Amino acid sequence: MATLHFKDSNRTLNAGKIICLGRNYAEHAKEMKAAIPPEPVLFLKPSSAILADGGTILIPPFSRELHHEVELVALIAIGGSKIPRPDAMHHVGGYAVGLDMTLRDLQADAKKKGLPWSVSKGFDTSAPLSSFVAPDAVADPHNLAISLAVNGTVKQRSNTRNMIFPLDEVIAYISSIFTLEPGDLIFTGTPEGVGPVLPGDVMIAEIERIGILTARVGPFSEKPLH
Repeated sequence: MATLHFKDSNRTLNAGKIICLGRNYAEHAKEMKAAIPPEPVLFLKPSSAILADGGTILIPPFSRELHHEVELVALIAIGGSKIPRPDAMHHVGGYAVGLDMTLRDLQADAKKKGLPWSVSKGFDTSAPLSSFVAPDAVADPHNLAISLAVNGTVKQRSNTRNMIFPLDEVIAYISSIFTLEPGDLIFTGTPEGVGPVLPGDVMIAEIERIGILTARVGPFSEKPLH
């Protein structure tokens, strides 16, 4: 079971389910040649996908195209079902920098066949995660600079104010479908600029007021499965 850590504190929490948003930035939807959704697009990752700050992403042997996606991550501290939107932010217990690493070749193939994205999104080490900061360290989660650099070159740069669905709406929507529990994580979507990374690349993701996350890309497996 993955353990979540808090910055400048000995506090820890066991990770629960990881609920991710797709297409929550209009410019990212555009670059993926996808329509802006009328309601949040959700998918899941297992908690076994979590990788601690400074870790190495392991590319599975069945893929040759790994893409980066930097995201604001919210931690649920108080669980609930059918949470009213005005109460939603009271359920947040912290924020972190996250990466939704994606096997883009597998995802494209799954989309073409109308199949789920689970393999392309949920493989081991696909969710690098920084330590968390308390909610009071973040004045407004909807106005934070967010960026990602690969080998020192900035690839993604935006602001969380560009999210289509704000976090309070997202929490209310998710909790109308899944009961939220302490330790659950919400990956709130990525801005434009996603792209491939290769073995040996170093990614540095940063979100204003929250911190920095570093992750390295491991080698391709010697022999793909197909």
